[in-house]
Amino acid sequence: MSDMETKLAVPKEVLEVSEALQAGGFEAYLVGGCVRDLIIGREPKDWDITTNATPEKIQALFEDTFYENDYGTVGVVTKSDDARLKVIEVTPYRTEGKYSNARHPDEVSFSDSLSDDLKRRDLTINAIAYGAARSVLVDEHGGREDLAAKRVRTVGNPHERFEEDALRMLRAVRIAAELDFVIDTQTAEGIAAQAPQLAKISRERVRDELIRIVQSPRPMQALYVAQKLGILKYVIPELEEGIGCAQNQAHSFDVFEHLMRSLQHAADKEWPLDVRLAALLHDVGKPATRVWSEEKKDWTFHGHDVVSARMTKKIMNDLKFPKETTDKVSTLVRTHMFFSDPEVVTLSAVRRVIARVGKENINDLLNLRVCDRIGTGRPKAHPFRLRKYMSMVDEAMRDAVSVGMLKIDGTKLIELAEKPGPRIGWILHALLEEVLDEPEKNTGEYLEKRAAELMKVDDKELRELGEAGKDRREEEDEAAIQKLREKHHVS
Repeated sequence: MSDMETKLAVPKEVLEVSEALQAGGFEAYLVGGCVRDLIIGREPKDWDITTNATPEKIQALFEDTFYENDYGTVGVVTKSDDARLKVIEVTPYRTEGKYSNARHPDEVSFSDSLSDDLKRRDLTINAIAYGAARSVLVDEHGGREDLAAKRVRTVGNPHERFEEDALRMLRAVRIAAELDFVIDTQTAEGIAAQAPQLAKISRERVRDELIRIVQSPRPMQALYVAQKLGILKYVIPELEEGIGCAQNQAHSFDVFEHLMRSLQHAADKEWPLDVRLAALLHDVGKPATRVWSEEKKDWTFHGHDVVSARMTKKIMNDLKFPKETTDKVSTLVRTHMFFSDPEVVTLSAVRRVIARVGKENINDLLNLRVCDRIGTGRPKAHPFRLRKYMSMVDEAMRDAVSVGMLKIDGTKLIELAEKPGPRIGWILHALLEEVLDEPEKNTGEYLEKRAAELMKVDDKELRELGEAGKDRREEEDEAAIQKLREKHHVS
């Protein structure tokens, strides 16, 4: 056994669980991704301990535990305020039987040997154990050497590892992208040979790995590798239709590379998952809509936004994404071709775009447009036209601060016995003046009561109240809009 005395920074909660196991007469080792991350200086997302104690003996050592799985994993609940340390998972050493479905072992047995547990793991860099209580690293498969070489390699024969669980192929690609590592040659050959096995994996498990790839710092690298090794077709086969699909003169790359570069820009900007998925899929329908135009002597893609949105919904439904995520991403894809020439577009048109995607999503749509632009190979992410359009969006978003945002309208005033006519406008603007100063007054109950009082005011005084508020809003609007234009460098 390759032991090495090393001091790694382990949280006190993890150390306390390890020490309690040792005090009970058992071995205790941190294992998996947390050890790997500690060695390379990353902050672990979760903590896993393995031991020669059975689940029943683990539970006997701690006050608060739960055990509800087939793998012997006991959740030890700590008093930590840190969500990542609230539960420390402790699992007995295991050996696994034959995998008949390329997904799960047919049989799991507990073992007394740490070596048995380490050799069943997927990658060498995940098969390093750390005895926190004794500050000892155990590395029987060359994991430290692979970490130093920035290499992803399977424990033992890659064909056997991928036959056991085909998802390991996608995990290898994902981990390489997260860590900026390369995949070992033999491991890559194993992935290429076993790629069809990925079809046996549930779409939910594939989706979860895809999400982590898309959210990694280098998703373009990961998806290129996945395509080259033959596993992308088992994730999103529609993406491969874009390979070699030339675009019009506005683009420097084929559809596939355009989508990869668009996604990568979203990752570089650290934009959220929805934007990254929309960037990845926004032009997925282009191959299906490509037609040569003799008139333009170029390719056209009429309606590709509509087709791409339909395909996006189908792809995401197939991968079992939540409906809310699917609806938002497909809406962003459907709307990504919004007309943005500020010399022609009107504020009402901008309002319609905002209404279509929702105020909460408009910035994501603008960021998608930036990704799309960068993906063409153009150097400027924010040309003047887009900056001007962004300022118009800010202006249109301010329209909520108007009589239209009041929890009362002209119809209600008529129901309250006000006659149709200019007085209705004066009352609404007078009410708006109050709400602008005290937003908490924007309730139906208060505004109906206050409107009843204003309805008793004579025309002259009411007009002065209403028009004073309107004039003030126009002055404030002009000043605010000028600031917005300066913000976007379009004043």
